[in-house]
Amino acid sequence: MIDKNTAIRARSDRLFKALTLVWLILVLASGALMWRYKMTGGAPADAPARWPTGLDFPRAEGRPTLVMIAHPKCACTRASISELERLLSSGGQNADVHVLFVRPTGTPDGWERSDTYARASQLPGVHVHSDIGAASAKRFGAHVSGETLLYDVDGALLYHGGITGARGHEGDNAGRSRVLALLQGQVADRRDGPTFGCDIGEQRSRQ
Repeated sequence: MIDKNTAIRARSDRLFKALTLVWLILVLASGALMWRYKMTGGAPADAPARWPTGLDFPRAEGRPTLVMIAHPKCACTRASISELERLLSSGGQNADVHVLFVRPTGTPDGWERSDTYARASQLPGVHVHSDIGAASAKRFGAHVSGETLLYDVDGALLYHGGITGARGHEGDNAGRSRVLALLQGQVADRRDGPTFGCDIGEQRSRQ
């Protein structure tokens, strides 16, 4: 006959195992959701096939022009700037590079001058712009921070998409490889790719 204490311990063991199983399921489900989020790109750009008019800066003459759209308060922007730096140091120096940091309408002067703005400004040969009201970003049809567009010497679109492999992730990735191949006169397997970053209008209220 099982005594009362043994029965209590048995019930406690079963409860502990059940709670542990529930905890493991929740951890795995949370991890899966986080991974899915990190690997899901934002809305693709409605990128114009030709260099757009009405911009505050010109397209380079005689060499490709690369433009990156950046949200200064998006954590994923750090990875995009890091990948841009790697791109430039590994053979992408022949492009004229512009990084547009979006300042949403209604935010104060200097709002866009974040640590990522400062870091981009330190990259050799890179032109950094404050894009008030996302005016220029809209001309490039961009919706997501990290959107990178490459135009050839004649102003034709060569690539649009991101140059990171996931949200906030640094390291070798297809987007950067495609841009580098195109800058080196090679053939890329695709002319577009997912962009992993915040919506450029998503964080308007953050100060």
